[in-house]
Amino acid sequence: MNRILVVFLIPFLWISPIGFTQEDQSWVQRSNDNSRILLEIVAKTAPESAAEIGMSGFDDRIVDLTPGFEEREITMLENALVAFQQRLAEENHPAVQQDLEILIESARFSIEEINLQKKYELPYYNVSGIIYRGIRTLLDEQVAPERRKASLKRLRKYAGIEPGYTPLTQLAQSNLQEHLKQSGLMAPVKEEIERDLANGPRYLAELKDLFDTYKIKGYEDPLRKLNKQILDYEDFIREVLLPGARTDFRLPQEVYSFRLRNRYGVDMPLDILEQRAKTEFRELQVHMQTLAQEIIKQKNLTARDYREVLRIVKAEQFEGEEILPVYRTMQDSIEIVVKREKIVSLPKRDIIIRLASEAESAAVPSPHMNPPRLIGNTGEMGEFILPLQYFGKEGESNLRMDDFTFRAVAWPLIVHEGRPGHELQFASVVEKGVSLARVLFAMNSVNVEGWALYMENEMLPYLPLEGQLSTLWSRLARSARAFLDPGLQSGKITPEQVLKILREDVCVSEALAQSELERYTFRAPGQATSYYCGYVRMMELRMDTELLMGDTFNRQSYHDFLLSQGTLPPRLLRKAVMEQFVGGK
Repeated sequence: MNRILVVFLIPFLWISPIGFTQEDQSWVQRSNDNSRILLEIVAKTAPESAAEIGMSGFDDRIVDLTPGFEEREITMLENALVAFQQRLAEENHPAVQQDLEILIESARFSIEEINLQKKYELPYYNVSGIIYRGIRTLLDEQVAPERRKASLKRLRKYAGIEPGYTPLTQLAQSNLQEHLKQSGLMAPVKEEIERDLANGPRYLAELKDLFDTYKIKGYEDPLRKLNKQILDYEDFIREVLLPGARTDFRLPQEVYSFRLRNRYGVDMPLDILEQRAKTEFRELQVHMQTLAQEIIKQKNLTARDYREVLRIVKAEQFEGEEILPVYRTMQDSIEIVVKREKIVSLPKRDIIIRLASEAESAAVPSPHMNPPRLIGNTGEMGEFILPLQYFGKEGESNLRMDDFTFRAVAWPLIVHEGRPGHELQFASVVEKGVSLARVLFAMNSVNVEGWALYMENEMLPYLPLEGQLSTLWSRLARSARAFLDPGLQSGKITPEQVLKILREDVCVSEALAQSELERYTFRAPGQATSYYCGYVRMMELRMDTELLMGDTFNRQSYHDFLLSQGTLPPRLLRKAVMEQFVGGK
């Protein structure tokens, strides 16, 4: 994963954000010129990421794992810092100054993360996952046919067939072997390695299907060689790395704190975050119990509490060909409410909702939004992806995930991942545009997930009772995350206790409970706290803005302004609101 753009799929154009006059637009180009310094580093170290965000000329290039790649990246980042500091000293425009500060912080965080990884972690690479992502992003319906052709050259480079290239598996193995000589470095979590080994065949099988689907000629021999290389690499991992893999998933405090603060954007002291989340968890249970009583009366149910009502509501499953039409119809209904209630302006482009493939479900076992093409967008649209299965490790059975295929849950899920949640964030920025720094390099989990969860709350009063209960259930799960994830890392909560809370109080399926535990322990430790933290910051800002503006506050204008600022972290978003939205009225 590239250290500069931990989550790099954020769209942008070259237009100034709302709040600046027409005469001020020249600053955006100057700011973007600064951002390109970091983008060039992304292109050199992880060109798959550069191509995915829309940079041209990198479709056939692959990640750099050749010896000395970390030192080269640090040198480039340090040179970038010098350039940014010089430009900041000469810059007079406040918006460009702020963007330079964003870039400086991003470069510093990247250097710090590299050094932390070198200090604590063995360099383990999920090679099959890297290759799957690199090819999958090119072989897609929304990618132009001429770009898809580059997938063959990228495949040949991964396999080391192209002149001047070494097989990616060989580079990954050599790097790991070199660091195994260094004592004290943490091996990966045992469950992470087992998960990756189980997913490898799924990734490779889908690659073959994709090459066939898009009629890419000449892939057979390189893919065969790559398959053999990956099998050999996986045998090496089983023999050399797996026996010494960690069973204690807890990260060093320095690493976990860095992830919370810098990778995911959690700006709240952890003890306060946990206590507030626990309080909200209990309050939500009370609200859900009250709402459950209304549903019991309305439907003449024999249930007694929210858990039983959730299970009854959840039993109304739709399957197969029913799923997508239901989601699309409900998305249309939600957009009607958004327009009628003047909640936020909606984009002109469409939204795609589709079921995840087997490999996509294995890679990301939770609903998510794939943003549209970012640079040079020619009408590409975001995709709301819905996984339906949790794949077991080698020797384990697969579990069906039924938490997202009942009518009531579709309401908050569409709001969160579709409109007016993540899809609106991405589509709005494509259409309105902000500077690159405010979209690509300021973005973190807190400001993105905070918006989506906040939008769930905005839509709650307009939903049917079952939709309201599911929305509270969605928030219950997010508040649980904010004390379960750090509780596991501190040792205050055991994995067994986590699963018990998820099954019995949050009422999720066994599949989703296991998936959540993986999120906290090895998929993305710390990320789960960002939802609640972001939601709290959004609610605080909304309340403060309303108090200051009184009767002049306009909800739609306020939300449009927030979207126009890109994906600024809470402190910078608050500054923009107070200075431009509140102060400008």
